[in-house]
Amino acid sequence: MLARVEDSTNARRRGRVTLPAAWLLAATAFALVAAPVGWFATDALEADDDFCNSCHLPDETPLHEGIRADFDQRPAASLAGRHGDVRLPHRPESPDFRCIDCHGGVGLVGRAEVKLLSVKDTLLYVTGRFEEPDGMSWPLDDADCSQCHASFPEKGQGFDGEAFHDQPGHNVDLGVDCVACHTAHERGDARQWFLAPDAVRARCAECHVEYQPVP
Repeated sequence: MLARVEDSTNARRRGRVTLPAAWLLAATAFALVAAPVGWFATDALEADDDFCNSCHLPDETPLHEGIRADFDQRPAASLAGRHGDVRLPHRPESPDFRCIDCHGGVGLVGRAEVKLLSVKDTLLYVTGRFEEPDGMSWPLDDADCSQCHASFPEKGQGFDGEAFHDQPGHNVDLGVDCVACHTAHERGDARQWFLAPDAVRARCAECHVEYQPVP
């Protein structure tokens, strides 16, 4: 046994690679090649909304069936659907608004998080353990929205008769994410910017006493 250890040590000292080290080098080389290929390949797949809905749940229901129906409905039934009805002039080669435009993550870290989540969901799907999500592992934050909505120009009156973002005190960091009021996939009234009054008033009550429920 001692002789084998000495032989292995001497082999390394002479520059020869042992079997475990060879496997490690091969795995590293594979990862260096596969990672960027997989990254750009999934970019191409994610650009197609139909791909995002192509998986079928155990009862053969297409993934996100209800959400996709609302997204495609015209006139729009939800804020997401309103987004789906616009075109992006800064992307003339692909102007249609896509799921991944909101759900793709922002920056390298954000994109990496989405890619890792995709890997996890794929493993769950191929093993038959995937279910329709009831929430987001990484909820949308303001950086996702500010890709297009960098500022808040005059938008007209809200559900309570006031233009919220026209008021200077509201155009600051209020500690409330955009999607806390602007829920993307809930059905709503286009005339009220698809805002759900009850949800919005609950947020207002965090600062405004007049919106707090009467005991």
